[in-house]
Amino acid sequence: MSCGDPHETDCSEVLDHLYEFLDREMPDSDCTKFETHFGECNPCLEKYGLEQAVKKLVKRCCGSDDVPQDLRSKVMGRIELIRSGQAVPDHDVTAGPAGPTSAASPVSPTSPTSPATPAGPATG
Repeated sequence: MSCGDPHETDCSEVLDHLYEFLDREMPDSDCTKFETHFGECNPCLEKYGLEQAVKKLVKRCCGSDDVPQDLRSKVMGRIELIRSGQAVPDHDVTAGPAGPTSAASPVSPTSPTSPATPAGPATG
């Protein structure tokens, strides 16, 4: 996304780091650059305003919920992988080896979803 106007800080850079700005997880000098950009660029300012509103809504609705420690560990582990530049696997690397799983679960003969079969004498 870009407004088409030249800026000292490119729109794509601002949008790529928007959450870091929202969470104040960047140096003050970068925050100042972003604030200058928002003063010059309406599309980015609107995106910032929208994301800020969503963040406030989530905090209001879910702010008192405790995050389970295992979930926190998994998320922080993935963040560290991303920050270090390592490839991030699509599966959960913190879980043990996955056992064989099947896409379809077996259906018992008495299951209401299995087709009815006539019970006749066994032939041999």
